[in-house]
Amino acid sequence: MAKKIERRTSKIHGNGVFATRRIGKGNEIVEYKGRLITHDDADATYGGLDTGHTFLFTLNDKYVVDANVEGNIARWINHSCAPNCKAFTESHKSGKKKKDRVVIEALRNIRKGEELTYDYDITVDGPISAAEKKLWACRCGVPDCRGTLLKAKTKARTKSVPKGRQRKKT
Repeated sequence: MAKKIERRTSKIHGNGVFATRRIGKGNEIVEYKGRLITHDDADATYGGLDTGHTFLFTLNDKYVVDANVEGNIARWINHSCAPNCKAFTESHKSGKKKKDRVVIEALRNIRKGEELTYDYDITVDGPISAAEKKLWACRCGVPDCRGTLLKAKTKARTKSVPKGRQRKKT
């Protein structure tokens, strides 16, 4: 079977991932892979929001997927405020957190040649400073772009760890 995605230069930011054939709504496209590290190890290695961009994705309350090491093509999928994909974590049936996985799925039908995007959903506690907004600027270019990859935590959110991943190094 022919591959359904490939990495190419993106108009959004640096590298991107593009459909090489039509992908139907609801189809799993790719698993986000990389070395599993603890949240403490991720903080010690990469620091906070003010230290730059990484290929980290929160897997669960114990682990983070570090696609800087052993990462696959999924790490090149760019953010959009109007995405055509969604990223979600899938718990393993055994209950072993190390076996959980991050999956990228089509939110709608995706045309051949279209760039894949998802909302990184980087949620932070407290207000977002102008410097953080600039560092984490969004380049998706959609009409309703919020201008930043960051979202302020709302009262409805109870999760303290961002669901999404940090943006790639620039």
